[in-house]
Amino acid sequence: MSTITIKVPDIGDFDKVEVIEVLVTAGETVNVEDSLITVESDKASMEIPSPQAGIIKSVSVQVGDNVSEGSNLLELEVIESSIDKTTTTESPVAEEQASKAFTETLNMQADSYDGEADQHAQVLVLGAGPGGYTAAFRAADLGKKVILVEKYDSLGGVCLNVGCIPSKALLHVAEVLEEAKEFTDLGVVFNQPEIDINKLRKHKNNVVGKLTGGLKQLAKQRKVTVVNGYGKFTSSHSIEVAAADGSKQVISFDNCIVSVGSSVFKLPFIPWDDKRVWDSTDALEVNTIPERLLIVGAGIIGLEMATVYHALGSKITIVGPELLPGVDRDLIRSFGRTLTKRYENIFVKAHLTGVTASDEGLICEFEGGKAPQQDTFDNVLVAVGRTPNGNLVDAEKAGLLVDDNGFINVDTQMRTNVDHIYAIGDVVGQPMLAHKATHEAKIAAEVIAGYKRHFDARTIPSVAYTSPEVAWCGKTEEELKAEGTEYEKGLFPWAASGRALSMGSEMGTTKVLYDKNSHQMLGAGIVGKNAGELIAEATLAIEMGAEIEDVALTIHPHPTLSETINFATEVAEGSCTDIYAPKK
Repeated sequence: MSTITIKVPDIGDFDKVEVIEVLVTAGETVNVEDSLITVESDKASMEIPSPQAGIIKSVSVQVGDNVSEGSNLLELEVIESSIDKTTTTESPVAEEQASKAFTETLNMQADSYDGEADQHAQVLVLGAGPGGYTAAFRAADLGKKVILVEKYDSLGGVCLNVGCIPSKALLHVAEVLEEAKEFTDLGVVFNQPEIDINKLRKHKNNVVGKLTGGLKQLAKQRKVTVVNGYGKFTSSHSIEVAAADGSKQVISFDNCIVSVGSSVFKLPFIPWDDKRVWDSTDALEVNTIPERLLIVGAGIIGLEMATVYHALGSKITIVGPELLPGVDRDLIRSFGRTLTKRYENIFVKAHLTGVTASDEGLICEFEGGKAPQQDTFDNVLVAVGRTPNGNLVDAEKAGLLVDDNGFINVDTQMRTNVDHIYAIGDVVGQPMLAHKATHEAKIAAEVIAGYKRHFDARTIPSVAYTSPEVAWCGKTEEELKAEGTEYEKGLFPWAASGRALSMGSEMGTTKVLYDKNSHQMLGAGIVGKNAGELIAEATLAIEMGAEIEDVALTIHPHPTLSETINFATEVAEGSCTDIYAPKK
């Protein structure tokens, strides 16, 4: 083994920086890119990573030391196998790149604010979506004085107001309508339903109102101060909030949690000024039920809205690269067959290239797949994804690093490059899911309160609340193949489930993926009724590092849909008696 000296790299315009944290001790083994020392200028903090894997022989600095470029930090005994023979840390290119990244971070210039603040918070939370209000409530529970800033009048963000919750209210109605049709084949015939969209909208709004009203009460009970208005940074310790009436106030803070979410991505060639063109928020208003509706985008949002409007009576056409990207294709094949029977058209491997507004409708042009060159629709819903809001809050004035896409980079404690500012939710990266944001929120609040917490979830489940539902967690087959992981799978068709047959859900499928050698569960996917509820068991199994035998040997209630997870693991180990699937 050889020993190298880790030194302070180029720190740009700074003569000295202060060591604020020593993350390693003598005798400790570190990997490549493990953080060793944290230094701080008056503008930002930066962790110095290990260039090689090795063993710490000695540490030359301690907290409070001032160091400059070239100062010795520690001695590292290098593990030879970790050395890149083509480009080592001694190469000019690698050294220059490391120095440049380090310098750019330290040179992030935060603005200063010399005026008087109208309010002060120990913890300021910017954005009151699921992540934001969770962070605010948890910080308050831990004894912090919290101010929660939200640009809209009600708490809950996109999810509660114009996303997850209103869509589920409408999807429940859609489910009842679809089941009423299916009962005809069972000998129970209902009259054609009459749909009052005003009452339907009122029902949706009532559901939203109950939840947002509840959040308002929870904030009051916890003595969280809610400030309504658009908040933007004015410095690394203050924001300015502009209210709807034009008034402004400045709030200073000790710590900040950025939870500003994401916005609908809008294709530039779409005539957005035409009210017949919708984004997901417009679709949830249910102002009309179009005869023909084109949905651009075959992800979760697009397919859920297809479920709603088909049940309400619209003829649905879907266009997009593929159905539910990121889900194993064997699960999507059966799902796709169901949708093909239901909808007017599904054009995969195709995309929309233009929209022209006319009195007759929206004339849409397509390319790719089996899509026609042109077709006319009453309304067009564009649901091609969301973009993070990191660039909309003057983050640079706080010295925050925001990438070109609008994401704010954080570490496992949700801390940004500015030591006392944290970020959570959609703005820190995929997947953009409320349940990820709430988990991150508690971590950020607890770290601020002095707890040692890290985000280390093995998996984050996803659910499409379509008909049938699709849910998945962990790794997909495509991911495992790309990683070179040897795996096997167990697949159980719901046609062999008594409960599924009794519910008319025999088209469902439950699938598990596991490590060929250790038998540890790696992934799972479910297509069928209530898949979103069922996926939790598989998620827990993966999080716990369970083996397929652990699930197979767990007694599940009969007859239930939850048994299908049990049966899939039995298929995997060759012990299932409900179908003939001998272990090969």
